Amino acid sequence: MAKSPNQKTKLLHLAQILLRQTDEEHPLTVAQIIQELARCDIKAERKSVYDDLEALRLFGLDVQSRKGKAPGWFIGGREFELPEVKLLMDAVQSSRFITQKKSDTLIRKLESLASVHQARQLQRQVYVSGRIKVMNESIYYNVDKLHTAIAGQRAITFKYFDYDIDRRKVFHRDGRRYVVSPYGLIWNNENYYLVAFDHTHRDMRHYRVDKMTEIAVTCLAREGTDQYPDFQLAQYGQKHFGMYSGREVNVTLRGRRDKAGLVWDRFGQDVILVPDGEEHFTVTLPVVMSPQFFGWLFGLEGSLTIIAPHEAVFAYRQRLLGALETANESKT
Repeated sequence: MAKSPNQKTKLLHLAQILLRQTDEEHPLTVAQIIQELARCDIKAERKSVYDDLEALRLFGLDVQSRKGKAPGWFIGGREFELPEVKLLMDAVQSSRFITQKKSDTLIRKLESLASVHQARQLQRQVYVSGRIKVMNESIYYNVDKLHTAIAGQRAITFKYFDYDIDRRKVFHRDGRRYVVSPYGLIWNNENYYLVAFDHTHRDMRHYRVDKMTEIAVTCLAREGTDQYPDFQLAQYGQKHFGMYSGREVNVTLRGRRDKAGLVWDRFGQDVILVPDGEEHFTVTLPVVMSPQFFGWLFGLEGSLTIIAPHEAVFAYRQRLLGALETANESKT
């Protein structure tokens, strides 16, 4: 009797059956494996199945067997263990910069890394209440293009936009294309930002990736190394709180000792804190004088304050007074 055309792919089908249908809690007996192969129009005998299972084990698949009340064969260790897949799925589902449609697609792909039985646990694992997603579906492909440009040290062009009250795109610079040299990507406050050297303004700037469109990688070499010979992406991200622009100033902060962790979390473990009495410390570091920086200080309720230079102290006071006046006006 002629063999089925699928007979040549018997080992591949067997590996797929084990990976998708078995785990430590759900083994398959040899009889069940033969039935599953038959559904693929593949005939198998017990001895040949044992030989194939051994071949898969020698190849590197963690094929295991168990005797007792629930005997059978199953896949033990996988390339991604179940807790690792859960972690990846949580990250995808909770990431604001990935649209809901793309999240669903990625989650389905991640589910294939586990057995069908484990996938049911993953579906319960990934629910995140009230998560707001971006509207720009192309961000997934934008990031890939940007990585290509960064790796090749090439300039890019793109259009940049915001949304109006009717959710329509409003392009910056009247729709004219930006020309920049990408240096890196920063994930900040659940958004992706491109840090790049702007060819027009001749300085380093940042752009929300989900607000970039029509990205094109050019043949132009990357610029900006003359102006920024020792550019450090991490330092740039630390200085530009919440991706707001502003003037960089060396400021001295004074804070309570129990708030030292906040400074290290924000500026890194290399920042040196100088003791100031038994209860306080001071630290001098470069920051960008931005609304977000002042808002961060305000949220600490006086436990960390600016004490120098005078211009920074004055700017912070003006910001607080302006907020107070606005609040008073809203009451009248």
